[in-house]
Amino acid sequence: MPRGLFSGRDLKKNKKDKQWHDWYFKNKKLHLKEKSDPLEGYHQARGIVLDKRQLEAKQPHSGMLKCVRVQLIKNGKQVTAFAPLSGAINNIQEHDEVLIEHIGGSNAGPMGSLPSVKWKVIQVNGISLIELVRGKKKRAVK
Repeated sequence: MPRGLFSGRDLKKNKKDKQWHDWYFKNKKLHLKEKSDPLEGYHQARGIVLDKRQLEAKQPHSGMLKCVRVQLIKNGKQVTAFAPLSGAINNIQEHDEVLIEHIGGSNAGPMGSLPSVKWKVIQVNGISLIELVRGKKKRAVK
């Protein structure tokens, strides 16, 4: 390690070289999250519902969690999104256009007992899912 009166330049250079050994620094500079994320770094994305599924909760919890398989419009990738609230899955049908967003667990991971489910449905065909479930708005009839 350089020491002394005129070692500032060497200290600065060493710090710059060692930054690339830091995993967080490297991920941020190379934009690795945006490259691996299906939403490509955005908070929300639109997609088409392919089918409805039930997933079993992880260990301490029991029950079947209602989810939908969604194909994103922007890049064609498929993700599994959680349908929050009880009865929300009844308002979602196949081939509906939905808006999904990150659930937001720790380190952008899955929330709670949802295995590998990192997204949730917030809108169905442009109408808020909460309003549909509570009966404040009706589904548009095509």
